[in-house]
Amino acid sequence: MEKLPNDLYALAALVFMLGMKHGFDADHLATVDGLTRYNVRRNPQLARFCGSLFSLGHGAVVVLIALTVSTLAGSWQVPQWMDTVGVWISISFLAALGCVNLAAVLRTRPGEVVQPVGIRGRLFARLQHTHSPLLVATVGALFAFSFDTMSQAALFALTSQKFGGWEHALLLALLFMAGMLLTDGVNGLWISRLIRRADKAAQIASRVMGLVVAGVSLLVASFGAAKFFSPTIDNWSDGKELVFGCLLIFIITGSYLLAVRLARRPVLV
Repeated sequence: MEKLPNDLYALAALVFMLGMKHGFDADHLATVDGLTRYNVRRNPQLARFCGSLFSLGHGAVVVLIALTVSTLAGSWQVPQWMDTVGVWISISFLAALGCVNLAAVLRTRPGEVVQPVGIRGRLFARLQHTHSPLLVATVGALFAFSFDTMSQAALFALTSQKFGGWEHALLLALLFMAGMLLTDGVNGLWISRLIRRADKAAQIASRVMGLVVAGVSLLVASFGAAKFFSPTIDNWSDGKELVFGCLLIFIITGSYLLAVRLARRPVLV
């Protein structure tokens, strides 16, 4: 789980960026990819909004959890064991997602577009075959019922107690959803356009994003493990959460824009 700053404005900015980062989670990318691909021919109008609908369903659960914990928890603090378990669940999932997405890039044959891979996306693969806006949002809601997402929402609520109560928990949850909605929404639009032009540029663009997803997942997992085992690194990183969040979003956004530019580049025959 994340360490959150004590300043309200820094906290709000960090939570928004955490939402953006969460939207780039490989499970999100893989599921939005699957929903969009299924609807490109079945329901082209819906295909462009699959990412946004998925994110709204996911964010609604985050808001509900944050409000519930904020209302009922009072001065309750997260137990140390829960923090440790949460850290290692996050590290394990990120490492696994990094490895499977790196393998997906390496295994994809020349002439094919790389499809992102997610663990929960594989478990709920059949749910991606829906052409109803409500069901797309429901898929997003189901994905929110994970230890990582629920513990993050609970942490927002508990941190908000320092600033007044449930109103601040609601604000943080909405900021998290807004950040996630931004990345998932843009990703859904980009995928729907990328599918319509499976040319050389699109193939290169998909490999760029595949490598970025894998690299960022492995990097964050490694840094999390380093902080856990090294008090020096943990102390050095304390208070720099906002800086790290900005850096991570900068890397992902820069790579995303590069991929978009490559997809738009005319192909020389």
